Amino acid sequence: MKLHYLILAAMAPVFVAAQTPNFTLTGKIGNLNKPAKVYFDYTENGNNHMDSADVVNGAFKFSGNITGIAFSRMTLSHDGKGKNNEIYAKGAGDVIYFYFGAENIKVTSVDSLYNAKFTGSKVYNEMLAFDKATGETVMAINRTANLVMERATPEQQKDPEFFKALDVQVKGKTAARKDKLVQFAKNNPDSYFSVAGLTEAFNAYRVPVTDIEAVFNKLSEQQRKTYAGINLAKLIEANSTTAIGAKAPVFAQKDTTGKPIALTDLRGKYVLVEFWASWCHPCRLESPNLLKQYQIYKEKGFEILAVSLDSDKGRWIEAITKDGLTWPQVSDLKGSGNEVAKLYGVTAVPANFLVSPEGKIIAKDLRGEDLNKKLAETLN
Repeated sequence: MKLHYLILAAMAPVFVAAQTPNFTLTGKIGNLNKPAKVYFDYTENGNNHMDSADVVNGAFKFSGNITGIAFSRMTLSHDGKGKNNEIYAKGAGDVIYFYFGAENIKVTSVDSLYNAKFTGSKVYNEMLAFDKATGETVMAINRTANLVMERATPEQQKDPEFFKALDVQVKGKTAARKDKLVQFAKNNPDSYFSVAGLTEAFNAYRVPVTDIEAVFNKLSEQQRKTYAGINLAKLIEANSTTAIGAKAPVFAQKDTTGKPIALTDLRGKYVLVEFWASWCHPCRLESPNLLKQYQIYKEKGFEILAVSLDSDKGRWIEAITKDGLTWPQVSDLKGSGNEVAKLYGVTAVPANFLVSPEGKIIAKDLRGEDLNKKLAETLN
């Protein structure tokens, strides 16, 4: 008993020191009061943190301890209905995304987080310079599109040409950012945001891994050895193990009832390993096409094994039911940390791999008409 006490006593000073906050974030948004609440979710070095604070006379504060650069999402619920109400708002909720470091940061605005000004953060200023060089982020592009749809007239909301034009605008903006991400990394080999940009180019825009690797290898050693740099190196390596022609990594996870399903259980069929999530809008948009193809080819030896990057079982099951998905579904409910996703080097959804009856990857990242053509030539 004394031994345990002595060990704990010896550890106590270390524990206190480790918990000393090395960043603070103080905010002042107008004169808001309860039920207004701010939610602060951030990730650094693989560690996820969630916090929240009531807003009193417009003020709120967060503090914590981080060892690297963190990526965060901050949400202000003006009416107290919770962060999901803002994140999944029909139009554009009061949500912002930003990077920060071990700094004393101040966030101020007269009305909303989205219009807030940041001071005291060198990392945030570097992020602004990065975004200025590369263009609007995916979140900003989607927010603008959501606002356009929300403000559309009843006639526009019924007009396919209206949505087609909006889609062209969105794709044009994202394509412009795609090219600039790689160029930024070439021009700034000692910037943390070069690693972030290459990771985004690889995950969100499917830039060929050979192009990513060539630029990554020319970044400074300091950046390549950051947590983000090590993760990108792992993604590059994982991509080589899931190249077309490679043997598909085997795995097993539990379905919605807790029953394990393995990829090897489906050996002898063409299997589309489909990575998705209930919160992924592009994934859900693809569901009707997947349903159609599944109906056409199921009796010809085709199967879908869906791996969800959800963390909320209720939302996962609700999406399956709402979309009418009838193929096997598995998840470990670890969100973006899904173990199968790590195995396949998947950090963004939708993503998929078409596996032959012998267990080899014969195609990847197929959607819409590209998927339909591949299934037709393979199974007809």
